[in-house]
Amino acid sequence: MVRNDDELKTYLKNLRTGDYQKDNFDAFLKKINFIYDVPSIHIAGSNGKGSVGNYLNNIYQDKGYKVGYFFSPYYLDMKEMILINNNKIDLTYIDKIISSYDKYIRKYNLSEFELETFIAFNYFIDNDVDIAIIECGMGGEYDATNIFVPIISVITSISLEHTNFLGSSITEIALSKSGIIKDNIDVVIGELDDEANQVIYQEALKKHSKVIKYDPYYDEKIKDFGYYFSTLKYKDLYIPSLGTYSIIDALIAIKVIDHINNVFPVDETNIKNGLKITKINGRMSIINNNPLTIIDGAHNPEGINKLCESINKLNIENKQIHVIFAAFLDKNIQNMLSSLNFISNDIYLTTFDNPRARNKGDYFLYLDEYKYEDNPIDIYFKLKEQYLDDIILICGSLAFAFYMYDKLKENN
Repeated sequence: MVRNDDELKTYLKNLRTGDYQKDNFDAFLKKINFIYDVPSIHIAGSNGKGSVGNYLNNIYQDKGYKVGYFFSPYYLDMKEMILINNNKIDLTYIDKIISSYDKYIRKYNLSEFELETFIAFNYFIDNDVDIAIIECGMGGEYDATNIFVPIISVITSISLEHTNFLGSSITEIALSKSGIIKDNIDVVIGELDDEANQVIYQEALKKHSKVIKYDPYYDEKIKDFGYYFSTLKYKDLYIPSLGTYSIIDALIAIKVIDHINNVFPVDETNIKNGLKITKINGRMSIINNNPLTIIDGAHNPEGINKLCESINKLNIENKQIHVIFAAFLDKNIQNMLSSLNFISNDIYLTTFDNPRARNKGDYFLYLDEYKYEDNPIDIYFKLKEQYLDDIILICGSLAFAFYMYDKLKENN
């Protein structure tokens, strides 16, 4: 039924889009009597899910566990988002699941993400993984992944995003994210503001779930294109990222590991090894040093603020920052651009090859204040030629970060 990648893309493209509910998915799972019981860590959050997930994935593998990892979005191919020990799922298995359940997939009008979730969960069951790391798509309560009881839950951060689906306030979005908290299952949280904290603690109290905060850190220093830092328990940890937010993500992952260490034992060596090999494309990724070119997937106001904080911690005195910015249609770009104005007076708006990306007409309120060009690659090489001693920052969307990383990595 899906004999090659093009046929798979066509099949996925014809699935349901445009809503956020899992009634269809729940009915489908009930019809086929599906139960997912692999020991799994469930991660929700506006920012940081991918970093926390990758840290956990690599640390548990370093210990020798067989680790399943499901995340989104993918860039080129859905096989990227379903991994076992960092090996992508194969097309043969995908075809087996689609062929076996096509009748019900169509009957219950599943969405693309629901089908991807179903394939991933089956894959982890059939391959008998020891532990799985499961990232929510965009929410929590009504997310397709929210169909199992995890061994621990994680909420990394909460900001105004996907407001047309999750709610128009931090309180509403926090309530949606908190939907992954289960009865008597503890939850590790990241940096949350007071409003979000209140919601999470209230929901955890109802579920008799303990809320756990990551440990503080100290002695952070930039070296070897990354950060060294320590906690009271672990000394001289290293992550190959220049994002200060990545330290918090690492601390969240460590707290998760410590909290379930009686079930899935890991030692300090595994933690250090897993952290130091976790290099995540699109998170403060440096793709060129002359000029210094940084690609970051910050895609909402909270993410952009953390990105700006990280940029300000670099030794960039007397260097001008030039920003190439592209975002999705549903993002709050006014706040994002306002934050970027504090670090740059040279911001280019652009678009890229994605149906959700803003184009020139979608930026009409901002064209008097910012420059616009259709081709981000042309913008980059123009800036690169003119400003060899400055900094070029590419941001606005995780998909845009992946796109630019792929296009530029072979030309720098």
